[in-house]
Amino acid sequence: MQSLTQSIAAGRHAGLAAQRLFTLPAQRPPWTATALPLRRGQAYTLLASGRIQWSRHDPKLYGGAGFHLWARVSPGGQVVNVTRDSGSFVADVDGELELGIYLGMWRDRFGTLATPAAAYAKLHGALQVLVLVWQSTAQSGLADLAQQISDPALTTEIARLAQPVALPAAWHYLFETGTTDIYRDCSNAAGARICLAADDDQGILRKAVDFPLTPATTLAWRWRLDHHPSRQPENVATSHDYISVGAEFDNGRDLTWIWSSCLAPASWFACPIKAWSARETHYVVRSGRAAATHWLREARAVHADVAVAMGSPPARIVGIWLICVASFQHGRARAAFADIVLGDGKQRLQVL
Repeated sequence: MQSLTQSIAAGRHAGLAAQRLFTLPAQRPPWTATALPLRRGQAYTLLASGRIQWSRHDPKLYGGAGFHLWARVSPGGQVVNVTRDSGSFVADVDGELELGIYLGMWRDRFGTLATPAAAYAKLHGALQVLVLVWQSTAQSGLADLAQQISDPALTTEIARLAQPVALPAAWHYLFETGTTDIYRDCSNAAGARICLAADDDQGILRKAVDFPLTPATTLAWRWRLDHHPSRQPENVATSHDYISVGAEFDNGRDLTWIWSSCLAPASWFACPIKAWSARETHYVVRSGRAAATHWLREARAVHADVAVAMGSPPARIVGIWLICVASFQHGRARAAFADIVLGDGKQRLQVL
C-alpha cells in the first residue's frame, strides 16, 4: 500500500477528494478514527494489505483484510466490510469515517462490540489500509486512477465492481459475519440453486422465514459437495472449517446440519468458537471428504434433532442459513444447494 499511496500523492487526480494511508494494529479494539469527513451519499474505497495473527504459537492461524477489515461512518452509520482485500462503499450518513478490526461478534449493525475488548490482547500483526474518497462514483474514480497508475490493487477492485455476484431474491448475508462473494445464484432450467465457491473465506447466507416448530416439522434439502474445506475434525476451534445448512430459532439460537470431513453421523457438538458456543450447535448428517458424484437429499425432523442436541425446542423457525467456513485451514470449498423446504404435514414452505 505504501508504494501505491506514494504514486497517488505524486500526481493530480481530479476525481479524488482525499486519500490517506492508515495502519491498524491488531490489538486496538475495534474502531480507529480517520479524521476524514464524509457526506451522506459520498463514495469511498478501501484497499488493504496485511495479516492479523490469532495465535503467537501457531503461525497458520491468521486472517487477512477480507475477514478483519470493517468500516462505518460515525455517528449513526451501519458497518460494512471489504471482501478479499478491497471494497467500495457509499456513506449512509454524514460523519467521520472509522476503520475497524473485527473479532468475534458485533452486537448490532452499528458496530457495537459484543466480543470482550480484552480478547484483542491475544492478537498481533496489523493491516495497512489506503482510503480513497471520491468526488463522484468509486467506479469512475478508480477507472481514472488506473489510467495513470498501474497497480494490481486498483485492477482487482475495478474488476470486482464490474462483476457483482448475484444472490437469489430474499437471501442476505448475516450481518454479524459480514458480506462475502462466495455464494451466487446458479439457478437453471432444473430449478433454483445456490452455488458456493470459497477459497480461504467464510460466510453465512440467510433467508428470513416464519414457520412453527412442532414434532411434525421437517427441513429437507438437496446438496452436492465438490470439495470439502477441512482435513481435520470440525469440533476443534483450529480446524472448524465446514459446510452446513442451518435453522435459526426465535430464541436466538441455531442448529446447523453439517457435512463433516470425518466426524460420525448423528454426533453433535457446540460450536468450538467461543463467541458462538452458546448460540450455535452442529449436528453431523454426513461424513467424508470425497466429492459427491450426484445430488444428495436430506430430510431432518427438526424438533427431534433440537431436543437431542440442544434441549427444549423453541416455538418457531425464523431463518434458514447456508454456512461455509474455509478460513482456519485456509482451504477450498465447493458445493451447491437446492430444494430447501420446510413442512409439517399441514403446510409447506419452499425456501429455495
